[in-house]
Amino acid sequence: MIIGIIHKGSGLGDQLFSYIATRVKALELGVDFGFVGKEFFKGGTFMPLDWGRNQGGNYHIEEPAGKVVIDDSHRLFVMNKPYYDPEWNFVTDGAVIDGYGAQDERYWENYLPQIRKWLDVQPLELKGDLCIINFRGGEYQAVPELFLPINYWNEAIKKIKHHYPNMHFEVHTDDRILAERFFQNIPIITDIALNWRSIRYAKHLILSNSAFGILPSIMNEEVKEVIAPKYWNRYNLKRWDYPQNYYKKFTYV
Repeated sequence: MIIGIIHKGSGLGDQLFSYIATRVKALELGVDFGFVGKEFFKGGTFMPLDWGRNQGGNYHIEEPAGKVVIDDSHRLFVMNKPYYDPEWNFVTDGAVIDGYGAQDERYWENYLPQIRKWLDVQPLELKGDLCIINFRGGEYQAVPELFLPINYWNEAIKKIKHHYPNMHFEVHTDDRILAERFFQNIPIITDIALNWRSIRYAKHLILSNSAFGILPSIMNEEVKEVIAPKYWNRYNLKRWDYPQNYYKKFTYV
């Protein structure tokens, strides 16, 4: 059995990477799966996940980060490298996977058909001339190397309009107040379910450097273009400190 961890303090994007890492490894090994911390899942209102077998292992919460810590740590495989870790290939039955770092597509790209089924949500019909902007605010604003400047958003919008002059836009975000400072006269939506489903089914996307938008945009089979920040979460430093976040499907600016 492979056991995964859903951290209380993680955002939905990181939680879903933990989920698919656990299920992919269980599928590869042909064994059961289960989770601890599943009660902390932040997408339960719109994404009914299969949590596998009941897992009653002991754990505690480290605050204020909200990190779930497994007491039986000798079986723990932590995915915290900013690139694909070859040790992944040696994980065996009985492991506990802390999979929040499973963002490199080499961990799961061969299992996209299964992942689309695992992360199934109600489809959303969006117009072909609508581009979804996934804007991340919140705590990102306080991290200079992480927070995307206005010039990124302007360049991304300019690139979309160059190919589609009549494009309309919607901003989907966790931070309405900050988004209103960046985007004038563009609708702003802060409903997490609608945010995720819109990225999943949009024909045109502009992403932030948040984990939130990675999986729904890669799962999206109808999208014509996915624009993302070059260097991902080191856009401002102009270097790939986290090469795991280079995705073949994305167009980087």
